[in-house]
This record gives sequence, C-alpha cells and structure tokens, in this order.
Amino acid sequence: MSVESAKKRKTKVIRSDGGAAEKEARKGRGDGDQENKIYSEEAEVDTRDPAKDYDLYKETCEDLQRLMAEIHELKSKGGKDAAAEIDERRIQSCIHFMTLKKLNRLAHIRLKKGRDQTHEAKQKVDALHLQLQNLLYEVMHLQKEITKCLEFKSKHEEIDLVNVEEFYQDAPSDISKPDFTMNDPHQQTLSRLDWELEQRKRLAEKYKESLANKEKIMKDIEIKKEYLSSLQPRLNAIMQASLPVQEYLSMPFDQAHKQYDIARHLPPPLYVLYVQANSYGQACAQMNKASQPYGQDKNLTVAIDGDVEEAKALSRPPEDSQDDESDSDAEEEQTTTKRRRPTLGLQLDDKRREMLKRHPLSITLDLKYKDGSVLHLYFYYLMSLNIVTVKTKVTTATEMSVAISAGDLLAPASLLSCLYPGDHGKKTPNPANQYQFDKVGILTFSDYIVDLGHPYVWVQKLGGLHFPKDQPQKSMLADNSLSASHMETTIKLLRVRLQSRLALQKQFASLEHSIVPISSECQHLFPVKIISRLIKWCAISYDDYVVLPYTKHVREADMAHETDLYFSALIERGTAKLHVAIVLNPGYSTIPPIFSICLHWKGEKSSRNDDNLKAMEGEVNVCFKELLGPKPGHQLLTNQIQRLCMCLDVYLETETHDSSVEGPKEFPREKMFLRLLRGPNRIKPFKYNHPQGFFTHR
Repeated sequence: MSVESAKKRKTKVIRSDGGAAEKEARKGRGDGDQENKIYSEEAEVDTRDPAKDYDLYKETCEDLQRLMAEIHELKSKGGKDAAAEIDERRIQSCIHFMTLKKLNRLAHIRLKKGRDQTHEAKQKVDALHLQLQNLLYEVMHLQKEITKCLEFKSKHEEIDLVNVEEFYQDAPSDISKPDFTMNDPHQQTLSRLDWELEQRKRLAEKYKESLANKEKIMKDIEIKKEYLSSLQPRLNAIMQASLPVQEYLSMPFDQAHKQYDIARHLPPPLYVLYVQANSYGQACAQMNKASQPYGQDKNLTVAIDGDVEEAKALSRPPEDSQDDESDSDAEEEQTTTKRRRPTLGLQLDDKRREMLKRHPLSITLDLKYKDGSVLHLYFYYLMSLNIVTVKTKVTTATEMSVAISAGDLLAPASLLSCLYPGDHGKKTPNPANQYQFDKVGILTFSDYIVDLGHPYVWVQKLGGLHFPKDQPQKSMLADNSLSASHMETTIKLLRVRLQSRLALQKQFASLEHSIVPISSECQHLFPVKIISRLIKWCAISYDDYVVLPYTKHVREADMAHETDLYFSALIERGTAKLHVAIVLNPGYSTIPPIFSICLHWKGEKSSRNDDNLKAMEGEVNVCFKELLGPKPGHQLLTNQIQRLCMCLDVYLETETHDSSVEGPKEFPREKMFLRLLRGPNRIKPFKYNHPQGFFTHR
C-alpha cells in the first residue's frame, strides 16, 4: 500500500509541474494579445443574449456538480483505473470553471454599461427638471405681476362718493354734464370727484366757523370754572363750621359722605357687609332715640380702612393699565432676558401669594359694651378665593389682672370659634378653593389663618355669600337679603360671647387664688358653711384631658372636642382630695361646662365605680339650670364649682364611721339631713333646700 501511494503522489507532482508550465506558456501567449481580448469581449457583450448566458451558467453549474460527484465516487471506490478517469473529469471541470469566469466578466461588463446608461439618463432628467423649475418660476412671477395689476386701486376709490342718483340731482349741470357723463364711466367719475371737492370746500368753511364758536364757548366755561373754584373754599368753610353741630346732633354727614364715597370701591361682599352693618346701627339708634331718626348707634361703629388709590387702580379696565405700562414692560423685557428663569418653587410661591392676595380695602366693625370694653372686628376679602375673613382684637377700659389659665379666652383663634355650632373657621367654606389649592400646592388653609384671618361661615353670610356644598362654584354674587337676615343675630351673639369671656377672665383670676366668687344673687343656692375648699385651678390641653381615665365616658359620648377649652381643679377637705376635669365649650354659658370627678380617699373612686360620685356629677352637669343665676348666666361655672364643694361635704359627712378606729370622727356631721341614704344604690342627699337649710334626695 505504501508503494502505490508513493506512485500516486509522484504522478500528482509531475502533473502539477506540467500544469504550471502550461499556465506559464499560456500567460506568455496571452500577454501580447491582452488588449485585443478585452476589446473582443466588450464587443461580444452586445452580440450575446443575457438570457442564453444565464441558461449556460445554470448548465455549467449542473455539470460541475455532476463531475464533482463522479470524482468523489471514484475516489471513494479507489480502483486502479480510477486515476485516469479522475484526471479526465478534472480537465472537464477546469474547462467549466473557465466558462464561469468568462460569464462573470461578461456580467460585470454588462453592469458597467448599465450604470453608464443610467447616469446619462439621470443627467438628462436633471437638465429637463431644471428647465421646468425655471419655467415655473417665470410663470409664478408673471402671475404675481398680473395679480398686482388686477388689484391696483386708485386713491379715488378710497373716497366715499355720493351715489349716482344723488349726484345728478344735487350737482349743478356745469359739473355733472349729463350729456357727456351718462354714457362714459370715466368722465362720470371725474365729474363726481369735482363735486366731492366742491362739497368739501364748503364743509371746511363750516368747520372754521364751528371752531370759532367753540372758542367762545370755552371762554365762557373757563369763566364759570373760576367762579366755581372760588365757591369751593367757601363751601368747605361752611362744612367745617357745621362739624360741631353735626357732632352735637349725632349726625356726621361729612364723615358719612366720605365713607360712602370710599364704599363705591369696595368689593361686593364687603360693600354688602358695610351697608347692612351701617343700616343695623341706624336702626338701633332709631329704636333707642326716636328724636334722632338719622343718627348712628354709638355702641356699633363701622369704618372703611385701606388704600383707596390702589382700590381705584383695581377697578380700572385691564386695557388702560396695559397701555400705561407698555413702555415699562418693553424696557423690562431686555433686562429679564438676561436674568435666570425662576425655579418651580419660586413660581409656586408667587402663585400662592397672588391667590391669597387681599383687597386693599377692609372694614372695621367696633362693638362697644357698657363697661367700656370694645370688640374690634377686621373684615378682609380674598379676591381670588372669593371669601371673606375676619380678625379680632379686644380692648378693655381698665387693665385687668390676666390669669394664667385665661390665656386663650380672648385669643383670636378661640374668641369667635363656634359662634354658630360647628363653625370653627379653620377651613374655607368655598368648595371651589380646594381645586385652586391643588394647583399651587396649598395643603390646608389653616396654615395661613394667622396672616389672613378666619373664614367663618357667619362671616360669609354677613357678606351675602352662600356656598352650596353639593357642587363647587367659582364665583358667587353677594346677596343683601342673606346678610340682612343674619346681621342682628350675629351682632347679639358677638356681644354675648365677649361678655361671657370677660366674665370668665375675672372668675379665673379669683379661682387661681383659690377663691370661688359667688354673687349675692346666688348665695341662697348654698349653705352658709362649706368646709371643702378649692386648692388648685389651671388650664390643661386636650391631650392631657384625654389621658385622664375618669373622663372616658365624656369622650365616648362625643362631648369633648379639640376646639373646646379644658381645665383642671383640685378640691380638698382633710385627707380627701377631689380631682375635677372640666370641658368648657366656646359657646359658654349657652352650653354648660361638663365636669368629670375622681375622689382620692380610702382608695381611688370615680363615677364608674361609685354611684354617689356619679350623682355628684349629675348635680353639676344635669341640674345646671338651677345654677345659672341672673341672666345671661355668666356665674354658672363658679356656681358649679361651689356646688361641687358642697356635695363633697355631704359625701364625706354622711360616710359611716369605722368603729374599729379609735379617736374622733375625721369628718363630723355639721349639716342637717332628713335621710342619709336611699335606694339600693345607697344614694346620699345632695339637694340643698334653702328656706329650711337641710339636704334631701332628688
């Protein structure tokens, strides 16, 4: 096998050398005729059919595949005569490869000629397209010139000439010339222009005469103005001289006239409030003094404050302000372009300030009381939110000793809270404001109450505004009837509120010194001797009140809210200590205080585990009407505390003495009782009978 393989390798080497020599010979022969072959192939491309070349290409490929398959088959068999056959098929395959190369050259020559032809066609198309564009541009230019010619208007067409019928009726015959102009439009137009010129000359003469008459009239007007200007100081002197008479008769016409002049620039809600409050003051003055039908109530004063000029600027049309500031805006545009753009936070701050902007004018309403105290109410109108807010201030005639626990009584945040039930003034009553707040990032209106005031519902009604809760409305019209229907009731509630707060302030000053003030009208409600004493009185917060365990039943009954005032008291007698937690509603004394008690004596007791302590709470919480005293009932709180001291005495004195303990009784019986205990709950007699001076059960 090794000898045969060596022979085969030797024959292949010889064949390859011969093939190389043959290729070199062919190359030598072909170098001289290379130019002729290229030229002949390019010429041959035009004579050959591409479709036939394609068929020849497919046949050649099939023959190559067949020859390769036969060579592979002969090699796989490995016979002795296979080498000659393989060489023959190799020669045929080489011939086919030469055919494929020729077809490839012809295909490239055809591709090059096709590209050249395409390029020449494109150049022709581009030249024709350029000619077309030039022609279209010339056509467009000619069309514009034709349009200009067609749209040309002479200046006489702008003149509004009289119609043809009036021209022939009014114009003289030497101008109209009907014989020449009736059939010639050009001559007719010239004649009408001559007639227009004649008429305008006549009108110019009349205009000069009118100017002369105008100058005469202007001179007469100047003379009358000088007379009137000299008359004004005299009238002012007369008005100044009449001021003492106006004050003496309580008829300040001059001041009222100025206020009415300013009131014209008020926004509608504040205008309604001003008119209704002023009318209510005049009505009160008429009822008090019938001899002064045009007087004003001295206990109710209404005034307008603020910048009148700024209010006038707001009432101007926006076009005027834009025209006046056009020059300054044009100058500012150049400077603003150089500045940096404001950030999103600064833009939101500007929008918030613009939304919460108040009207430059406000209303001040002062309520005076018999003791000289004054409640100042300042009403503002928020233009974008369309609501009215109020701020409060209290001034007293004399300096009062301010108790520590009375710090929130006259505070603006709590003074007018719940003037009407549920009206806390912490939220805006206009439902549309919530959508406005969402756009500028305002979470709650309560964050701005300190600066803007409280938007109570009753304030909106005084301004004639009513906002339905079912659907938000952007703008509401001020209603005079709504303001008038709430004015009297609201003024009375304001008076009662301040009176009750001033009375509480005096009472708290005494309670902090462990003194329970009882008026002479209420002395009959209590026995002469009450041993239990108030030891401590202080104000507490809502959180402190909630923590106390003996106030749970009040919280569960929903009778304690964050808007209420909370106080703590300590009553002692001997070793017994009574802790008291008090809920004071802002509507005191119309709404009575609520007491919760806890006794520390022989253990800790409250109304939850002791029926007698529950009865003591009922004496002050349920039977409060007996303790109101003289109207309007401002002594209710102190009377309740005094009754609680009295009930503690009764509770301790009626307790049974423990016989196992030696010594005197800690709480001797000093009061008269018809019966010590009653019923299965062993309730003690807490009711005091004034004429007889003893205690009985209810």
